[in-house]
Amino acid sequence: MAHYDIAVMPGDGIGPEVVDAALSVLKECQARYGLTINYAFYDFSADLYRRTGRKITAADMDEIGEADAVLFGAMGLPDVRGPEGLELGAQVEMRAHYGLFSSLRPVRLFPGVESPVKAKDIDMLVIRETSEGMFAGLSDYHEPSDESASDRMTITRATCEKLFDVAFSQARARRKRGTPGHVTLLHKSNALRSNVLMEKVFDEVAARNTDVGSAKYYIDAGSMYMVTDPERYDVVVSENIFGDIISEIAAGLVGGLGVAPSADVSLTHGVFQPSHGSAPDIAGKGIANPIAMILSTAMMLEWLGGQHDDDLCIRVAQNIQAAVEAALASGPLARDLGGTAGTQQVLETIIKALPA
Repeated sequence: MAHYDIAVMPGDGIGPEVVDAALSVLKECQARYGLTINYAFYDFSADLYRRTGRKITAADMDEIGEADAVLFGAMGLPDVRGPEGLELGAQVEMRAHYGLFSSLRPVRLFPGVESPVKAKDIDMLVIRETSEGMFAGLSDYHEPSDESASDRMTITRATCEKLFDVAFSQARARRKRGTPGHVTLLHKSNALRSNVLMEKVFDEVAARNTDVGSAKYYIDAGSMYMVTDPERYDVVVSENIFGDIISEIAAGLVGGLGVAPSADVSLTHGVFQPSHGSAPDIAGKGIANPIAMILSTAMMLEWLGGQHDDDLCIRVAQNIQAAVEAALASGPLARDLGGTAGTQQVLETIIKALPA
């Protein structure tokens, strides 16, 4: 039986609360299904920086990267900023350090959850490139000025090829679970030189994967279609900033960020976290919805199963997903979904729904 070491970074705001809930589910799965997991905890929160000036370093990330995967709570506080004026959090540094070029952000409209749009069968995977694009220049020299500021967008063939290979592979895998098996690129090649290259590489990769359907839309029109006709999408792939925005639009279609998990992955490393932020305004009140964090944990187990050819991990991931679906269908629902349940009540409902 495989043994896994998991690095846990609870973070700020509601991060520790939803991570605690996810760990409760994992520990129940360990007892019920025989998973073997050890946990190591790390604090590189914005609150730590505020108190001590300590930020995550390359040596820290080397140590954390020895784990089989990272479980990451929400991180960052609006009033804690670095010298450049940006919010503090280890996410961007970890993406660069581990080469996490692909953020997988699935959304599905679960029974029991209302959507603000008319569509009933929303089931898509948004893949956001996370290592370059509009974030490529974050480490560039910056001269502080009150008169002008700039960022750069950089797209490379090497990253695009890896990204689109993942997109077509994910579409192929999702088709086995009943989705159409289709990839859509959202881009802006009519106005951005970098996106001309992105579109060209997409066409080349699509030509090598003719068993999977593909389409392309400009990001503005594609964002409109996401709201007016979300059922047309299966796998959606895009540049860093575009992908960040459309993944939250997609989450809004299925109940919001409280049910939106994510995984930042490379070919060898994986960091798993909810798509939502730290929500410091509700921290400590016991009302945060833990479902996105719990579904991110299921994604972690599924990824570990694929990395290590471990069927048990994959089955446990499926059991967690089934328990979440059953809990949403039966209720009680968390407050962000229109219910009155707190974090603990949602957690207990999910644990009770885990298959024997």
